[in-house]
Amino acid sequence: MVRGKTQMKRIENPTSRQVTFSKRRGGLLKKAFELSVLCDAEVALVVFSPRGRLYEFTSSSMKNTIERYKTVTKDNMSRQTVQQDMEKIKADAEGLSKKLDALEACKSKLLGQNLEECSIEELQSLEVKIEKSLLGIRAMKTRRFEEQLSTLRQKEMTLRQHNEELYSQVKMDGQSNCCLVE
Repeated sequence: MVRGKTQMKRIENPTSRQVTFSKRRGGLLKKAFELSVLCDAEVALVVFSPRGRLYEFTSSSMKNTIERYKTVTKDNMSRQTVQQDMEKIKADAEGLSKKLDALEACKSKLLGQNLEECSIEELQSLEVKIEKSLLGIRAMKTRRFEEQLSTLRQKEMTLRQHNEELYSQVKMDGQSNCCLVE
């Protein structure tokens, strides 16, 4: 009897499917046992049937094997997470480095340096940006001068009032001294 290659797809006939499950489950459990004995490997196998029945094999305690599995996968996950985080940080650093280089180049161009590399369009764009910046600077300077002028005018008014009060006091003191002398 020649066996052919089994096509990997769901078996439609429920009876054939159950027979295949039973046979292959037995073969799988046998292989797990052989692996544990021949190779001194710690093996744990858990199988649930389509009806929900549990079949299991362990070469040692199932609980210990599951705890060991959790520990190993947790360590691997944390290593993977650290590695992924490191890769993300490196990528972010590279991106920030490129942005910094671009900003430094833009700054030097705005300061009038390294303009030899620029095209006419880039130079015109720089000129427009500088003119807009200059307008903003002049507007801020004008605002500050107006604020300073307003503060100085208030100070002047206060000093004038104070001067008038002093003048009034001197005048009154002068009149009272005049009356006392007579």
